[in-house]
Amino acid sequence: MAVYTHVDDRTLADFLSGYDVGTATSFKGIAEGVENSNYLLETTKARFILTLYEKRADPKDLPYFLNMMEHLAGNGIPSPLPIRANDGDALRTLSGRPACLISFLTGVSVKYPSADQCAELGAMLARMHKAAEGFGEVRENNLSIDGWHKLAEATRDRADEVMPGLAALIADELAYLDAKWPSGLPRGTIHADLFPDNVLFSGDKITGVIDFYFGCTDYFAYDIAICINAWCFDGEQRFDAVRAKRLTELYDTHRRLTGAEVAALPMLCRGAALRFLLTRLYDWLNPVEDAVVKPHNPLEYVRKLKFHQQVRDAADYVV
Repeated sequence: MAVYTHVDDRTLADFLSGYDVGTATSFKGIAEGVENSNYLLETTKARFILTLYEKRADPKDLPYFLNMMEHLAGNGIPSPLPIRANDGDALRTLSGRPACLISFLTGVSVKYPSADQCAELGAMLARMHKAAEGFGEVRENNLSIDGWHKLAEATRDRADEVMPGLAALIADELAYLDAKWPSGLPRGTIHADLFPDNVLFSGDKITGVIDFYFGCTDYFAYDIAICINAWCFDGEQRFDAVRAKRLTELYDTHRRLTGAEVAALPMLCRGAALRFLLTRLYDWLNPVEDAVVKPHNPLEYVRKLKFHQQVRDAADYVV
């Protein structure tokens, strides 16, 4: 999350007049993440998050994301609930941007998750996948292999400015994944961006899962691979097998992994590492002017990718 579009007090008051949420008593930007503009809003009735969807968000996808959140919140997952305005719509317009008011969830994100918190994440991820089984909408993952090729092409000419040889590394990995990417795995609705800053804790208990704006239809095990990359490396990008095995163990407790899913984890982890390397590289080379936050360094995911390239089977990831 971040702030790219600024909202003044008069514009905010006009926007809130369309809701039954009271009047604003506090309003401040949230300087985290890179995708949308987000504000913490307190009113005379409750606390909310106000999100303005920036240029990367396709307006056609926004109803899918909001409906997904509403479905999960209604099926026992602590996800934000989109607030419907007096006209019944959850998606509206503010300062020239699509916008939504969502419920506020308590808890704090962790920068260095413990093995127990990774286990809790695995259980929550499995619960989310099962809860989403009744969600009938489909959105294909535009940041899978086809999307990686587009990002690689868009960054190829300048990739070596970030690290010598990076363009070749990306091209070689794409060719490998094109040939080896698994098929036929169980699939459904996934989060696809479940980083530690998108999960809220109270102690070791998850109190909230947020930021569903990469949600899509893809392999469940690919969601696990994203989490292994995001949660199971230390600050020096050294892999922590204990965290990974606790994550997958508790996932398997709540949703049984198939043999094919387990066998595919090394390849899926490579793909997930490349996906975030590419999106971070693109953002690094194309920074948004006046953004409150700076893009994430893509080299973190170079190191993670190189680790996964050395893995020969899933034993490093599962018990």
